[in-house]
Formats: sequence, C-alpha cells, structure tokens
Amino acid sequence: MGRPPLLLDRPLVGQVLLAVAAPALFGAVCGWLLGVDETAYTVATLLGILGGLAAGHEHPTADEGSLRGFSGGLLFGLFILVVHSATGVRAKATLPDHHFVLPVATTIIGIILGAIGGALRGRHERRLATE
Repeated sequence: MGRPPLLLDRPLVGQVLLAVAAPALFGAVCGWLLGVDETAYTVATLLGILGGLAAGHEHPTADEGSLRGFSGGLLFGLFILVVHSATGVRAKATLPDHHFVLPVATTIIGIILGAIGGALRGRHERRLATE
C-alpha cells in the first residue's frame, strides 16, 4: 500500500475537506451517537484515534502533524458538544462535569496523535531516501 499524498500536495478543496470538514463531521456523528448509545459512541471515538494518526501521516514531520492534530482534535471535540447539545437528548456516556474539558482533551490527544503520525511519515520518508 502506497503512502497517502501530503495534505499540502492535494487540491485546496481536498485540503479543506480533510483538515476541516472530516473532523467536524466525525465529531458531529459522535455527538449524535452520544445521545443514542454509549457503546456506539465509545467505539466511534476510539476509531477517531485511527483518524488522528492517519491525519498526522499526511504530514512530513511531527511538528506539522501536531498542528493538524490541534485543529482536528479541537473541531472533533467542539462538534461532539455542539451536536449533542442541539439534539437535547441525555448523554448515554459520561461526559466531564465541565463540558469544556472534552474539547481540551480531544485537542491534546489530537496533537499527540498527529505528531505520532507525522513522525512515522518522516521516519518512513528518511528510510526511503537512504535506500
């Protein structure tokens, strides 16, 4: 399986869809699931870990990956809260008492995952360059 293209090598529309729309949409889905089923919400948010790593892997360095993780994690967490609040349904999973903690946590986790993805991409690129 080949490497995904770097985010900045994609057309602008693709960049916006991947870096802005995807984490916001996935957060919105998780926000809806939060009021539907605890297990589905938990599984979906855990799948978000793969998304964070994949997003970071579209960058050549850990630094660039961490910036992508910052924005993606923030959007993801905010849209969970916005959509869940808009549904008006009681949460089936436990949220922090102070809801602002959720986007803070998803942002921190996003930074870490993005950095890991970028570091893995950078290491792979360096290996290929020496072959």
